[in-house]
Amino acid sequence: MAPLDHNSEMSLSDSGFEPGGKRNFLQLTDKDGEQPQIASDESGTADSSGLDDSSQERFIGPLPRDSTAGCSGDYSSPSYSYSSILNKSETGYVGLVNQAMTCYLNSLLQTLFMTPEFRNALYNWEFEESEEDPVTSIPYQLQRLFVLLQTSKKRAIETTDVTRSFGWDSSEAWQQHDIQELCRVMFDALEQKWKQTEQADLINQLYQGKLKDYVRCLECGYESWRIDTYLDIPLVIRPFGASQAYGSVEEALQAFIQPETLDGPNQYFCERCKKKCDARKGLRFLHFPYLLTLQLKRFDFDYTTMHRIKLNDRMTFPEELDMSPFIDVEDEKSPQTESCTDSGAENEGSCHSDQMSNDFSTDDCVDEGICLDSTGSTERVLKPKSLLTFELFSVMVHSGSAAGGHYYACIKSFSDGQWYSFNDQHVSKITQDDIRKTYGGSSGSRGYYSSAFASSTNAYMLIYRLKDPSRNAKYLAVEDFPEHIKSLVQKEKESEEQEKRQREIERNTCKIKLFCMHPVKMMMESKLEVHKDKTLREATEMAYKLMELEGVVPLDCCRLVKYDEFHEYLERSYEGEEDTLMGLLLGGVKSSYMFDLLLETRRQDQVFQPYKPGEVMVKVHVVDLKSETIASPISVRAYLNQTITEFKQLIAQATGLSAETMRVVLERCYNDLRLLYVPNKTLKAEGFFRSNKVFVESSESADHQVAFTDSVLWKLLDRHGNTIRLLVLLPEQSPGTLANRTLCQKVGGDSDVPFDGSKGNRKSVEAILEESTEKLKNLSLQQQQQQGSSTSDSQKSSDASDFEHIESPTQEADSNSSLCVAADNRELENRIRTTAGSSGGASSDPENHFACEERSDSEVNNDRSTSSVDSDILSSSHSSDTLCNADSGPIQLANGLDSHSITSSRRSKAHEGKKETWDTAEEDSGTDSEYDDNGKSKAEAQYLYFRAEPCSQDDSSWDAQKCLVVHVDKRITLAAFKQNLEPYVGVTSTQFKVFRVYANNQEFESVRLTETLSSFSDDNKITIRLGRALKRGEYRVKVYQLLVNEPEPCKFLVDTVFAKGMTVRQSKEELLPQLKEQCKLDLSIDRVRLRKKTWKNPGTVFLDYHVYEEDISISSNWEVFLEVLNEPEKMKSMSQLAVLTRRWSPATMKLGPFQEVILESSSVEELKEKLSEMSGIPLENLEFAKGRGTFPCDISVLEIHQDLDWNPKVSTLNVWPLYICDDGAVVFYRDSTEDPMELSEDERNELMKKESSRLLKTGHRVSYSPRKEKALKIYLDGGPAKDPGQD
Repeated sequence: MAPLDHNSEMSLSDSGFEPGGKRNFLQLTDKDGEQPQIASDESGTADSSGLDDSSQERFIGPLPRDSTAGCSGDYSSPSYSYSSILNKSETGYVGLVNQAMTCYLNSLLQTLFMTPEFRNALYNWEFEESEEDPVTSIPYQLQRLFVLLQTSKKRAIETTDVTRSFGWDSSEAWQQHDIQELCRVMFDALEQKWKQTEQADLINQLYQGKLKDYVRCLECGYESWRIDTYLDIPLVIRPFGASQAYGSVEEALQAFIQPETLDGPNQYFCERCKKKCDARKGLRFLHFPYLLTLQLKRFDFDYTTMHRIKLNDRMTFPEELDMSPFIDVEDEKSPQTESCTDSGAENEGSCHSDQMSNDFSTDDCVDEGICLDSTGSTERVLKPKSLLTFELFSVMVHSGSAAGGHYYACIKSFSDGQWYSFNDQHVSKITQDDIRKTYGGSSGSRGYYSSAFASSTNAYMLIYRLKDPSRNAKYLAVEDFPEHIKSLVQKEKESEEQEKRQREIERNTCKIKLFCMHPVKMMMESKLEVHKDKTLREATEMAYKLMELEGVVPLDCCRLVKYDEFHEYLERSYEGEEDTLMGLLLGGVKSSYMFDLLLETRRQDQVFQPYKPGEVMVKVHVVDLKSETIASPISVRAYLNQTITEFKQLIAQATGLSAETMRVVLERCYNDLRLLYVPNKTLKAEGFFRSNKVFVESSESADHQVAFTDSVLWKLLDRHGNTIRLLVLLPEQSPGTLANRTLCQKVGGDSDVPFDGSKGNRKSVEAILEESTEKLKNLSLQQQQQQGSSTSDSQKSSDASDFEHIESPTQEADSNSSLCVAADNRELENRIRTTAGSSGGASSDPENHFACEERSDSEVNNDRSTSSVDSDILSSSHSSDTLCNADSGPIQLANGLDSHSITSSRRSKAHEGKKETWDTAEEDSGTDSEYDDNGKSKAEAQYLYFRAEPCSQDDSSWDAQKCLVVHVDKRITLAAFKQNLEPYVGVTSTQFKVFRVYANNQEFESVRLTETLSSFSDDNKITIRLGRALKRGEYRVKVYQLLVNEPEPCKFLVDTVFAKGMTVRQSKEELLPQLKEQCKLDLSIDRVRLRKKTWKNPGTVFLDYHVYEEDISISSNWEVFLEVLNEPEKMKSMSQLAVLTRRWSPATMKLGPFQEVILESSSVEELKEKLSEMSGIPLENLEFAKGRGTFPCDISVLEIHQDLDWNPKVSTLNVWPLYICDDGAVVFYRDSTEDPMELSEDERNELMKKESSRLLKTGHRVSYSPRKEKALKIYLDGGPAKDPGQD
């Protein structure tokens, strides 16, 4: 790789660069082994002041979270060879890691660290470990942090030890706080910790100033005053009510000390004049601290919008600030002035007081500024101006809005005068121009204010240091550290070295997933962490201990092999490589590997089989056609270039089957079966991959002669691939006793049929099944005759109550013992257990064996009469044909499955993800075509697998006595599934409902009888509930009462059923008795209306003659409002419009109740006339506005007067901006001549609280709801108090 000559005039293409969009790679190296140097501009200086504005604009601002840059200036400055991101060796400074939202803390800590006087004083304090726990000592943790900031070689260090000493937990890291608030709280905590030490008064010496709060009578000159202390000076950005902000810090300081005149109602009671007089009230600075802190009050509250806002106005600040103009130099020679020094009094001015009771007596010694002399005279001594000049050294910047943002600090080093940006872990050099960009606003204009969520970057806190050579300190050099700090440095250095060594070990450690088939604990998973220089033998020993195999398997019976867990594929073994290093074996140290390791075990009498690269894993399932079982898999390894003939020989060796009569079926993907019949074809050509699944069968049966898709083998495998296991919870009050249900389980599910293929046993069970189903049919007919006199209304009323008292066929059977054979319960249960045991003996997988399946017609008769439930019971009696097929002789496998239906079933997997549709009629327009006029299926009948058995205690958390385990072909329809469940539930399928239970235990009813169970999967739960199932053309409807003037306007009443073709009046006739019985509502049919419900919004009023499905679109999950009227229905036509109106009274600040107005047209004039007539407001004074949001369109009374669009200039309601086109719109109206009530500030605040509480209770959005802020606290006892009520 030849270096490029930067002086060469050759073009890039001549230099070897690839054209045409290809990638060209450059390697940057240090020239002659030297570090990159700062590039000089034309003038030969490194100053970036010559940069254009566009490049400079990118200097200031918060960094993106994923950025690797340090400060905003890191992106743009061309004055550095590679980048302006300077590492610690070049800037000499270390960053601080942001824990989450601790940028405000990092900015303050860096400022304190860069303050020589504070840093040196902290170093001089010595920690006594015998007196305090180092973990909870705030000064000690700050000392440690400062030592690391000065001596660490890291780019950034953590602050978790400091925050832990504050008593904070990890949640505090996610709380953003105000940096000025943190400064005050931290200083208080340090003062508490430093009591009785040399540093006890450090904060006051450095940061505390004094001011005088005075009131002076303008008539007699009498002055009352007191002295207060401060740690920072809060400067207003924009005065209250003003449209323009102060332009500079000097201007804001002048305003801070500008006195105000107390006159008129605000007159001051003068102690000398003994009356109220005009007076002057203000503040005077008496003493400025050594370190002057100015807070720019950028956060404010806008009482117009009730929003917290940030003021982004421009405010300049000088690099050197002369404070002499702001000292108290007023000539006060009046002998009447009374001195009242009371530094312990509360602060009454706008200045922040530190609230500490320090006695500033008359002999206080002050180094700078003004103080009172020893005689208490009013004569003041002014220090020379040079001693009141302060230099700026820290600008704490906030970027963001009032809702949140980011802090970083721009700090000048006193050692070299260079400005740096400390932005969390990034430290970079910046210029004076970058400081000027933190003034805020724009250079051309001073806008009013930004919105509550506008973002901007500007200075928030400024710290100046007094220019006084006699006091200005320098940073303490490492060699000058006190002895206790030197020992601390050594301790931290050793800790850092240890950490570095640990990181080195981490960098050389291979971390890979490890699996093990434990002889006792089955498959175990862990993570093996092994050094890259460890051998395979050592790694095997580590894995052996990790998997806890000691005492279970000898070490020499274990080995590590390469494993693919996803495909369950053993890729290769490592014979003869026991001494190979793991780094070489695994391909180096990586963050993740594309493979895993398996710790394989063997018995002492076994030998490990070698696994060679290129082999494929094949799981072989042996199929027995006679017993209809599919055995557990046997693992066989083969090569992709082997032929089918060779592969059969391999399987024959492993299974002992004959290769001549062997049929091999490959399952390429889910349920995609392929018969491998071409002898010379290779496994690769047949589609074998890393891990494969095949089914083999070898017998002399005639099944070999038929086409594969018509063979018994195909049908058995097809059934195996589509059978799922469901857990079914039977209803608690299911008719019939447990004994009857147990017998029905045997009768309906053939669960007690043994697997030995005994024909006699099968016939006897079929006989029982046929007899029982015939009796069920007869009982259904008897029930129809007994209930024939009942009316459809009473039947429907009974349906609505979930049929808790329904008389079922099985109840009758229970009384006369006509259905169930007399048998002892224990014997029945034992027979079922025996069956379950025998079925379980064939294979551990419930899907790998099948009892004699229950054959059911998946396309049942779905044409239900809508006039009587009796016809449902009668029509369902054909289930005897479904439940039993005695004429078919010996039970066949998957009767009636032709090639077409099988092909369709292959595609069923694609529809598995389709969601169930609940609460709808079982038929919709898309399924009607599947049935002829008699409701019979147009397709040929399918007999699909169904088998049920009692649920063991291990199968489910449900009560095993009420639970069934059902193995069923998922291509069965819901109708056929319900037919098969009839004997277990004890009632016909029309008398119970099926609910699917989801992961969160929510239940949804499955009602589409023509849909299959393809969306179900293994171990899904189903709950059966008694109650009439929906018929064809019926919809389950939830009825809610609309209460327009109640706090909760939407109240649930009942679940009911509406049918296609029913009129609204008919539905009301059926609904009212139900409401009377269940809700105790006795209503008149002419005083109720039904109307559309869209979430909580009332919509179209349904008229009595409207027909469901024709005039009213009715759908799944339908909800409807029922509204009780005070007078007969006035809505007679669809051309009418029902509007809900509400009067707003500004004079009382109250909203009236809702009143409905019926309009004959969409005319605005008609609406105003009706409102005028109803309210008495003159037509010319009436104004209206449309409500916003969802019903009841709640809005704060403080906002309604100006926030709504009053009196829109339109003539019809159905145009913009109203768009009132349907019933249920909310309209507010008012009298335009009515003036709003005048509120005091206290009244407004009180009303605002009440309105916020009201709107939150009603669930409506409050216009501005900022995140609740957590109070910033530093806990001196190491943690927050356990009392939850402390806050």
